[in-house]
Amino acid sequence: MCESRKTRIIIDSTTDLAEDFRDKVMVVPLIVSFGEKEYLDGIELSREEFYRKLETGDVFPRTSQASPAAFEKVYREVREQGMDAVVITLSSDLSGTYQSACIAAADYPEVHVVDSRNVAIGAGILAEYAVRCAEGGMPAEQIARELEEKKKDVCLLAMLDTLEYLWRGGRLSRTAAVAGGILNIKPVITIRDGAVVILGKARGARKANNLLIEQITSNGLQYDMPVLLGYTGTSDTLLQNYISDSSALWEGRLERLESSQICTVIGTHAGPGAIAVAFFQSGKADKET
Repeated sequence: MCESRKTRIIIDSTTDLAEDFRDKVMVVPLIVSFGEKEYLDGIELSREEFYRKLETGDVFPRTSQASPAAFEKVYREVREQGMDAVVITLSSDLSGTYQSACIAAADYPEVHVVDSRNVAIGAGILAEYAVRCAEGGMPAEQIARELEEKKKDVCLLAMLDTLEYLWRGGRLSRTAAVAGGILNIKPVITIRDGAVVILGKARGARKANNLLIEQITSNGLQYDMPVLLGYTGTSDTLLQNYISDSSALWEGRLERLESSQICTVIGTHAGPGAIAVAFFQSGKADKET
């Protein structure tokens, strides 16, 4: 009897993972530009360096999708290892990276591409689940089918500390950004149907933290599935404040609460000081029936 082929999990560099899983995946980098200078995300520019530039520099960064050639290079390596692969990309509504992954996979039938319909830690918990499946011996094609179902239950919620970077990125008017700063407005956002949606705006961090907690409680949370928190910027102080405020959600339910510095694509438009949580919803089916 032939031994079943092992499966590698491939992600793009916008996917945030818990530390224990970062060396268990292969990563295809996007491109980050500051002015005329381009960097391979995560290779030539670390997240810490990115946020230092974002916080102190006058040049607003740009991000570019990973190319088909970048994916094909990784696929070739997987083939040479005699393995199959499942690729998880950020939402196709937010980047052309998914299309690049699919173009490159045309000549690699052993590669299965999944559009996470999410980003950052939202794509990260899907990737962590995929790694668990691969380590359990699940074939690549079955993992891909499983992810297509599980991604429907992924919930990513985030609170922005400032509206300045949405304005600098052309996503908000200057008037709205200035007014928001004066009123200490903290938008709470989610990813819905692959795109960014504003759930509400709170006055002050404590009220925004409470709104995040309310949203998690109303959606329900599967504690036996991956859960990941995230932060933007060089400091996780605001995230630690949120963890303290929301301790009732986690204590006695999770062995360890994992967190990650959030990717450059989200960091560009969210700015420093944002916090986020990603989890698999438990109450979704009940709400839809």
